Order: sequence, then structure tokens, then C-alpha cells
Amino acid sequence: MKSQDIRSQFLAFFESKKHQVLQSAPMVLKDDPSLMFVNSGMAPFKEFFLGNGTPPKNRLTDTQKCLRVSGKHNDLEEVGYDTYHHTLFEMLGNWSFGDYFKKEAIEWAWELLTEVYKIDKDILYVTVFEGSTADGTTLDSEAYDIWKNLIPEDRILTGNKDDNFWEMGEQGLVVLVAKSMWISAQKKKKKKYLVMN
Repeated sequence: MKSQDIRSQFLAFFESKKHQVLQSAPMVLKDDPSLMFVNSGMAPFKEFFLGNGTPPKNRLTDTQKCLRVSGKHNDLEEVGYDTYHHTLFEMLGNWSFGDYFKKEAIEWAWELLTEVYKIDKDILYVTVFEGSTADGTTLDSEAYDIWKNLIPEDRILTGNKDDNFWEMGEQGLVVLVAKSMWISAQKKKKKKYLVMN
């Protein structure tokens, strides 16, 4: 499947779920002095998440060009050592501002992967956040319980803060990341990740 097909099918899928499709924001956000470049799919929506602005609709979808070359989320040190760290990449995102949460996000991710992209359900694995004793957080049992209605429990893996947690700065946005992955038939020991942001 070509990247433009993945992109267009992603946007059409979430548009069918009543999301407004937005264009990628510029790589440099003029009204955000905290970032040199957009480094994540959520960066253009930061003001909405913080309650400092109103989104055009409570469901949005986009493809966002991102650049990570400096700061906390600098991937330059990792480029070339694996297949998933890049400096310039595009994130596909579906966003809810007070409308839906984990249940719909997980079920739609599963529908997109298995019914739209036609990925074989039997080769998919997912992850949930395992919690952190240092932060006093526990396993994301809500996400786990939703996933176990879709996939056998032995294919639900847990991930720690390094794998399944993303935060913007010391104080700011925090995202529990649910990853969907499949194991390549050619390289059964190597996991390939498809992150549904």
C-alpha cells in the first residue's frame, strides 16, 4: 500500500466518524515560542488541550509533518539504529476534545487496522501502559479491558513510561500511547510498530 493511500484512507475513515479534516500545520508555529519546530502530531492543538483556545470542532483528524532535531524529543541520536526513529516524519491523528475517549479510540483503531487496511487480526499485538511506581500510577486497566474484547489477552503487552507515555515538558500535556504492532513474517523476532496516535 502506498503512503498516500494510507493517508487518504485514514482521513476518510475518521471523516466518516464525524471528524473535521484539517491540513497539516506549518512546521514552525508562529504563535508557539516553546517549540522551534512542530515535533508531534498534537503540538498544533496544544492550546486546545490546555483550555486556552477552542477547537473548530470537538472531533478533528489530520496528518501532521513533524521534525525532531532538538530538545527533549530529539531523535537524532536514534536515527539509523532502528526502523522507527526519524527526524522528519508524518503523524496521522484523530483528536477528541471532550467528546469521546478510550473506548471509541481503541475500537476505531482496531476497525481501521483490520477492516480498512485489511491487516490480519491474527498477527496484531497491542500495548497498554503498565503504570509507574515512581509516579504512583497503575496499569491502564480501562484500556486493557477494552482491548481484551477485541484481541486475545496473550497479545496485549504492557509498556513502561519509555514506551507508552509521552509528555510535553515538565508540566504540560500527557498522553498514554496505545501501540498496535505486528510481527513481520520474514523477521519474527523483530517487532514493527504502527502507532495510532
